[in-house]
Amino acid sequence: MSTQTLKRMSSERQRASNSYNKKRGTAKSKTPPKGRKKHYALFSIGMGIDLPFLIIILLLLVIGLIMMFSASYPVAFYNNDDSLYFLKRQLLFAAIGVTLMIGISYIDYHILHSWAGVFLGLSYAALLLVLVLPSDQGVHRWIGVGGYGIQASEFSKFAIVLFLARWGNLYYEKMNTIKYGVMPALTVFVSTALLLVLEPHYSGIVIVLLLTVTMLFLSGIKTGWLVMAFIAAGIAFLIAWATGILSYAMTRMEGWGQALEYTNEKMWQTTWQTRNSLYAIGSGGFFGLGLGNSRQKYLYLPEPQNDFIFAIVCEELGLMGAIAILIIFAVLVYRGISLSLRAPDRFGRLLGIGLTSQIGIQVILNIFVITDWLPNTGISLPFFSYGGSSLVVLLAQMGVVLSISRHSNIEKA
Repeated sequence: MSTQTLKRMSSERQRASNSYNKKRGTAKSKTPPKGRKKHYALFSIGMGIDLPFLIIILLLLVIGLIMMFSASYPVAFYNNDDSLYFLKRQLLFAAIGVTLMIGISYIDYHILHSWAGVFLGLSYAALLLVLVLPSDQGVHRWIGVGGYGIQASEFSKFAIVLFLARWGNLYYEKMNTIKYGVMPALTVFVSTALLLVLEPHYSGIVIVLLLTVTMLFLSGIKTGWLVMAFIAAGIAFLIAWATGILSYAMTRMEGWGQALEYTNEKMWQTTWQTRNSLYAIGSGGFFGLGLGNSRQKYLYLPEPQNDFIFAIVCEELGLMGAIAILIIFAVLVYRGISLSLRAPDRFGRLLGIGLTSQIGIQVILNIFVITDWLPNTGISLPFFSYGGSSLVVLLAQMGVVLSISRHSNIEKA
């Protein structure tokens, strides 16, 4: 038998074998052959972590730390005799948060699916615990640990998004029903809101409400149910206002829209913080007074390192700098949603979009508060406002989104 005949027979056997394997679904293996280098997608590191998303997070974190220090050193020196007081603590929180973010990004996010109920239960336990702990200026929001305070509501936001992502994944086809769509979400929201009322923490209720509505919308619930939910929330607000439950919140709402109007001395004092926020924004002009050159942070604007930090950003960096930062936030939200939409399953899509949407919601609400479009209810600006629990939980949540992006890239490989 000639050599050419043998080669022809071998080729025919190989084609037949490939055809058989193809029918069985084993013609190609996702594992690269030994000795060949595995190439990862451009703009990814490790096992597919999205590099642009990671860079945007770190960029906002660095800018936030710089601005937090710039806004806080006068009040830190005045109250603590240490200009670096807030910066040193925030750097510690940032280090812990980044470590958690990177670590969580390498954990399979599908594990969270089975732990959603546990996390929700822990969030209830934390909200109950703060109610029995000593208050801070009349409110019960923090769990003291070694000189630091952990705000329970920050964990509740994550727990609700996680639970509703799991629920929406399991009962996606039944979300328009009262039993599987309306009642579970309503039960979770109302129970959490009641605990937040007792703290009291009304800005937390607003954020939880918007997150719940967002998750229900993503899960395919009919718009009519959401409209009814907002109507019910409005009725509940009116009842709470009429019965005096919202007395704490009403003091915050008294000066809403009147920050620049002098009606009486009491109202002038009530609107002091919002008014100085508007002064800071206006004095910044187009290009700002320069980094570190804010005047309102010198004890005119109370606690400028917290909820009103963006007013200092506007004063020092001007309108152009503020717009640039808002664009970075917008890119972060857009990138996070885009990555989540490429997730290999519905749970990943719901979870990723929900966690990313929280950033967008808080940024919008914070801007509305500092410009007096909303009452002064105490809504922090992600990555910028001083606060350990907020920053650590936020970075951990971004680790979950990075995990989703990693698995999205693996599925595409």
